[in-house]
Amino acid sequence: MPSVLKDVGIDQRLNQPVPLDLQFKDENGNTVKLGDYFNSGRPVILNMVYYTCPMLCDEELAGEASALSMLRFTPGKQYEVVSVSFNPDETPKDAAAKKKIFIDRLNEHLDPKTDGSGWHFLTGQQPEITALAKAIGFRYHRDPATGQYFHATGLLIVTPAGKIAQYYYGVEFSPRDLRLGVVQASQEKIGTVVDAVLLYCCKYDPKTGRYGAVIANIMRLAGAATMLILGGFLIVMYRRDKSGPTGAGVDDSHGSNQGTGRN
Repeated sequence: MPSVLKDVGIDQRLNQPVPLDLQFKDENGNTVKLGDYFNSGRPVILNMVYYTCPMLCDEELAGEASALSMLRFTPGKQYEVVSVSFNPDETPKDAAAKKKIFIDRLNEHLDPKTDGSGWHFLTGQQPEITALAKAIGFRYHRDPATGQYFHATGLLIVTPAGKIAQYYYGVEFSPRDLRLGVVQASQEKIGTVVDAVLLYCCKYDPKTGRYGAVIANIMRLAGAATMLILGGFLIVMYRRDKSGPTGAGVDDSHGSNQGTGRN
């Protein structure tokens, strides 16, 4: 491995707080605090990219938009999305241009559509960028010759209280895992009964960044389902027994002999 890449990666800081008092500029040029996106009580999907990246960041944002479009949740309603540039030379104009591209891509498959108010593209100064990167374990390196960055890619899910809950690595993300992560980070305040069952049967593995089956819980659920089926079958059979034909075996010889007597 090239020595420069030894300083590049994403170290997990699970259950650690994100510094919500850090100030950035949003895509409209407004000064915002990171904590502004946690006031709603919704979980936040957070990642660090840079908008003039020649390749990898666009791949990550495309994979993110694709996964978000399949969550059956709408950004700004059930959760928030925050993308922060780690290039201090970038401006709100760069952020706005990139936001338009990926909100349009998100809306290709999202139903209902979003106006983009739930996905925020931020830029900032180096001290704030460094503080956020350190807090979430994001390590990167700038090549002084080209001005480009060596960096890893991934998403974080942060709880409404601002604590890091999960990491997902790469440029493609499992919509199922991301949905379960958002539901779990919200303390199951959003989602469906199916999500609750899946969270009972699956557990997030920090090593892989994915949800895996919990065999013991699956066996318990299967056992309970079997008991319910058997119990339902017995109840149905009992009711059929109770409501079956009556009068079976009655001797009707008296009626059948009428009019046949001898003198």
